[in-house]
Amino acid sequence: MSFLQHLVGRMMPDVDLEATSGSPVNPARIPGTAVVFGYPFTGRPGYPDPPNWDHIPGAHGSTPQALAYAAAYGQFRRLGVKLFGLSLMDSEWQQDFVSRNRLSFRLLSDPAGIVPRHLSLPTFETGGVTYLQRMTFVLRDGVISHVRFPVPEPALDAAEVLAALAP
Repeated sequence: MSFLQHLVGRMMPDVDLEATSGSPVNPARIPGTAVVFGYPFTGRPGYPDPPNWDHIPGAHGSTPQALAYAAAYGQFRRLGVKLFGLSLMDSEWQQDFVSRNRLSFRLLSDPAGIVPRHLSLPTFETGGVTYLQRMTFVLRDGVISHVRFPVPEPALDAAEVLAALAP
């Protein structure tokens, strides 16, 4: 049972978020079915992880999670499901991640923390920076229809969401 099940039936915030495609995406206005997986941080070559990262439960795993979604991208598309990642990281950092990993889907940036504030989502702080805890939403016309939280094995998230969406 997810601690965030009370969000089922709620509309995502009506806010334009910067996307790695360069065009904003408003999660409340995504038509049809969409999966939005939220994650805290993606590492970057030449940059250290945030302070104490290795000691924060659930902090690691964003790259395996994103790569699993990338590997399953075709399956999501065949189901007519749009796919997005979401973090509080800035779009420039996310664009680098998309380029290095050749992701076919967009990552959404919410550095102001509008989505977690609006939905009272769990976050954590280290080094004076706030990070989104890992969670996944299935949306139907911008309304939350399913929530996965916690996501204990990020690399398996895409497969588990696909199984839940399969007809």
